[in-house]
Amino acid sequence: MAVQALINLLLTIVWCLITMSFSFGNILLGFLFGLGAIYMMRYFLPGRFYLRPLIKSIQLGMIFLVELFKANIDVLKIVLAPKIDIQPAFFAYPTKLNKDWEISLLSMLITLTPGTVVTAVSDDKKTLYIHAINFSSVEEEVNSIHSTFEKAIKEIGIR
Repeated sequence: MAVQALINLLLTIVWCLITMSFSFGNILLGFLFGLGAIYMMRYFLPGRFYLRPLIKSIQLGMIFLVELFKANIDVLKIVLAPKIDIQPAFFAYPTKLNKDWEISLLSMLITLTPGTVVTAVSDDKKTLYIHAINFSSVEEEVNSIHSTFEKAIKEIGIR
């Protein structure tokens, strides 16, 4: 994947040198021509076509921003309430992710979201232990994480 991105960058630079124009439009055109060339040569280059994981990574970032905004609103409601009415709890989250980077990324995304903290990962790397500041039910919390972060991380699927 990195090789493809590097080749695309080099093709963009070569395009700009050939046309002797370094305007934004010409750089974009060179990038698009390079992208087309990489797409046509994708069977001869290592890895999958590099644009798919890049797009999926951007989508994961957007999912995180939405979840971050929603969690901040929830924590703000707790802080501004005249009486604190929360149900903090620990729960176990069974993950289907296998690779270390996927588990680490999931743990970081959960921890960076206000109101939740990953406190431990099991030795077999199949369970995350999470503390939630306002716990509703195990099924709801597990489904929420699985349908957002874990699903998006699986779709990136860098090999």
